[in-house]
Amino acid sequence: MTQSGDTGGWLLLIYRVPSEPTRLRATVWRRIKSLGAVYLQSSAAALPASPAAERALRKLRSEILDMSGTAVLLSCRVLAGEQQVRAQFQAARDDEYEEIVDKCEDFLGQIQKEFDAGHFSYAELEENEVDLVKLRSWLQKVQDRDVFGAAGRQPALEAFAHCEVRLEEYAARVYAEEAESR
Repeated sequence: MTQSGDTGGWLLLIYRVPSEPTRLRATVWRRIKSLGAVYLQSSAAALPASPAAERALRKLRSEILDMSGTAVLLSCRVLAGEQQVRAQFQAARDDEYEEIVDKCEDFLGQIQKEFDAGHFSYAELEENEVDLVKLRSWLQKVQDRDVFGAAGRQPALEAFAHCEVRLEEYAARVYAEEAESR
């Protein structure tokens, strides 16, 4: 895989899961979404080919079979319509990046709230650090799936960097307040 967009093909998972219990279908849907795959149609999901994607889809296929479902995993190249598949894949990444930007705005709002209230405690700092670690992990997962370099990547990286800077400013204030209280 390269950033220029040559993935070396696609992996296509075509499956059928029993309609009951419905949690089985939801489990498969969540797993496919967490991998960053896009649905080409009902029960047919595509993902740019890579060793990691193949391992994940093979595992999912096995799980579907264990659910008394059926599943076929194909390695293929798109003969016609690849631009639409790529566009759908890119739109999915851009949506994820947009969600991250929104969460970054929420994070920044929370930090500002602490500043406005003059609430500078180690407990709040630790809570905000945990939130930032979660954001970083989520951003990394999306970047790992973003094999074509979606347009939303840069704004998400910038928003996250702003969160890091703002948390450092908050931490400095917590430390300064603690030093003054001694």
